[in-house]
Amino acid sequence: MSGIVRYYQNRTRTPGQMITDKDDAPLAPDTPQASGTPLTHDAPQALNDTLFRLTRAVLFKMDPERAHDIALRAASHSIVKSINRKRYATNGSAVTCMGLDLPNCVGLAAGLDKNGDYIDALGAMGFGFIEIGTITPKPQQGNPQPRLFRLKEHNALINRMGFNNMGVDHLVKQAEKRQFKGCLGINIGKNASTAIDDAENDYLTCLEKVYASADYITVNVSSPNTQGLRDLQHGERLRSLLDCLKNAQSNLATRHGQYKPVVVKIAPDMSDAELSEFCTTVLEFEIDGVIAGNTTSERSMVAGSQHANESGGLSGAPIRALADDRMAVVATQLDGKAALIGVGGIFSGGHAALKRQLGADLVQLYTGLIYHGPALVRDCIRKTT
Repeated sequence: MSGIVRYYQNRTRTPGQMITDKDDAPLAPDTPQASGTPLTHDAPQALNDTLFRLTRAVLFKMDPERAHDIALRAASHSIVKSINRKRYATNGSAVTCMGLDLPNCVGLAAGLDKNGDYIDALGAMGFGFIEIGTITPKPQQGNPQPRLFRLKEHNALINRMGFNNMGVDHLVKQAEKRQFKGCLGINIGKNASTAIDDAENDYLTCLEKVYASADYITVNVSSPNTQGLRDLQHGERLRSLLDCLKNAQSNLATRHGQYKPVVVKIAPDMSDAELSEFCTTVLEFEIDGVIAGNTTSERSMVAGSQHANESGGLSGAPIRALADDRMAVVATQLDGKAALIGVGGIFSGGHAALKRQLGADLVQLYTGLIYHGPALVRDCIRKTT
């Protein structure tokens, strides 16, 4: 970490400088995929951030999970936070969604900061809202390593992390210390050791513990990395879960004197019929919003890649078309009666703007941030203002 911090301290901005070493530099936004289909992005020059590209070249030489941890620790250094605030500052349009006032509509998806340890560091990058987690009632190690893989030729990641986290009590302590002025979402899930038939108890435990610290709560029923979890997206399991969570939300609102929205995060692998059933149930139980969507189990778009056959969820540029298509179906089904947060494949401000045009009230980034850094946040804010 110290080397990266020293680099930030000593680095002077050099507009237009580019990395030319093919082996050191991760792919530029318009690098063709292995399939020969170009990854098209509007205004790629907006994302040619020399400072981040150099940092990324160092990080991409490391194991992905180790690089993730080092990058977050470096970003939490006071000097780096100050540089990020100044370097990536931009004026966004304030929005109101689910009764929440946000400085802009661009957020960070859950998974990057699982324990709430880096809220202020990530907030310095300009996000209007940050979602932390997924958190579970008890600490758990997650799946065995290696469990995170870069598909650089596709600008993608595959992960099978398995809700590794330090438990809900730790996260709440971290959330209560935040200075971040945007909105905070807390993403909740179940422990791997909890049987699917008992999952409601885990969600209720987390909801009750995070309620006071969160601005909204996300119910994650769509990770492909916890056995049986996606069964909670369908039928009577979904109805029962939403029923108990809605009742708990009402009781907690009375107890705390404040209503906190609850949203549900779904997979992009659901059929039109499944999405129709899901949205009907969401509206029936007056759930506040939907996040569409999570990572995909589909691999056709990265066929032939070195890590294509790794189990887990695929995210990044290759899933954008799928994510947009599924999100548009959800937008039609919800018809403005619940909020919609669009996620998946955002690698430019134009992609964020398109999700808004397709019906998203808010958007979230994850893998695009890994490949493009805070300049992507700035570009998305500008293009959605």
